[in-house]
Amino acid sequence: MTGRIRRLFRPHHWADMSLRSRLTMMAAGAVAVAVIGVASASWLLVRAKLYQQFDTELHSYAQLAATTKTPADALTTLRETDRRDASAGPEHSAGLVVQFLTSDGNATGPGVGAFAGIPITGQARQIAHGQVPDGSEAVQIGHDHFRVWTVHTASGAAQVARGSEAIDDTLAQLGLYHVLIGVVGVAGAAVVGRAVARAALRPVDLLTAGAERVARTQDLTAEIPVSGKGEIARLSDAFNSMLSALADSRAAQRRLVEDAGHELRTPLTSLRNNVELLIHESTQTDPAKVLSSVDKSRLLNDLDLQTIELTTLIGELVELSKEDTAPEPLELLQLADVVGSAVERVRPRAPAMRFETAMDRAEVLGRPVSLERAVLNLLDNAAKWGPSTGTVHIVVRTDGELATLTVIDEGPGIPDDDLPHVFERFHRADSARSMPGSGLGLAIVEQVAKLHGGGVHATRADSGGAEVSMTLRLADRDS
Repeated sequence: MTGRIRRLFRPHHWADMSLRSRLTMMAAGAVAVAVIGVASASWLLVRAKLYQQFDTELHSYAQLAATTKTPADALTTLRETDRRDASAGPEHSAGLVVQFLTSDGNATGPGVGAFAGIPITGQARQIAHGQVPDGSEAVQIGHDHFRVWTVHTASGAAQVARGSEAIDDTLAQLGLYHVLIGVVGVAGAAVVGRAVARAALRPVDLLTAGAERVARTQDLTAEIPVSGKGEIARLSDAFNSMLSALADSRAAQRRLVEDAGHELRTPLTSLRNNVELLIHESTQTDPAKVLSSVDKSRLLNDLDLQTIELTTLIGELVELSKEDTAPEPLELLQLADVVGSAVERVRPRAPAMRFETAMDRAEVLGRPVSLERAVLNLLDNAAKWGPSTGTVHIVVRTDGELATLTVIDEGPGIPDDDLPHVFERFHRADSARSMPGSGLGLAIVEQVAKLHGGGVHATRADSGGAEVSMTLRLADRDS
């Protein structure tokens, strides 16, 4: 039995138990501790009260015995006193033992009463000597338990003893009743605790069933019903919010795949047609049907451009597919250094274009590769739309806790109808249909900005060109 209880309270066994069982055991344990505490305190208080009353009566007997000359006279006096007392029965003086002690602590003779003499203890000798005040103590006469009160007298001491079995029996019965009531109370607490745990955990069961249903059906639109404002309700709200976020993420992935499929269809079709044309041309034996060297060179150039565009599109799709996750660690970066690196990378693509910078000192906490990618997209966009010999203005300004990177080109600007959509995936203005690009560059800029706690904005510059800004949060110098 002890081994079973020990196994029950092992840490791994406790962890394997259900929450309902744990709550039931904790409720039963709490009630058991309370019952044991109350029962013990009650039993001790009753015991102290009974012995106090017993000793008070015994003390009065001892004081009365001290006024007599011999133990026999004392016993007779005590019995007569009990008979005259209308409130006391003769049984009060029944079973008394009286014994006198000399000043040196020896008995003057055998004890008088229903039992043999009272054992003389060290305390009794000290009282006879007058070294300690009167007092009571427990002794054993034969096989019976007695309480004896010793009173100092002029010649030594007078002792009166009385059996305490009645009090001991009462306390034993009271202890048994306390144990029985405690067992019933703990059992009742376990039953009630089980019912309370079942009722309290019903919302958790509903939440668990909902989570299992979502895992089984993959239906992210199934919400958990929420009632009340407690912790379980907050947990249900959080679970519903998580489902909503997962549903939005899945929808975004689906849109990305659909849009990617749509965008990839055109270059892949053109690439396949050109490859099929080359294959068909290579099998021709009629010189009249063979492509000229100029047409073949133009076709190969088209294939090269289509391959480059397809590679760029796939790379940008990979960037977008990362969503808000980035394996790069955060670093303290000078935004001017990131912009300078991006400018050096874009110069070979637009060798005749000038890139003028005006940058404040701005330290940001960011991911260097992602930030440089976003800046490079802004510069590529400006270089694509501006004149080949024009100027791209790059400005970095700080305002409070924010740093703003603005890129201004000298191109035709963004049409008003397209301004709300320039950061959408695969969006391309009508005027850009014939130009290279996938419509993903500015979408990546917005994603990187949001990843760093910032935002993006596009408008028409005072010069008439496009003005695209990316706002980032400055690093906290106190952290």
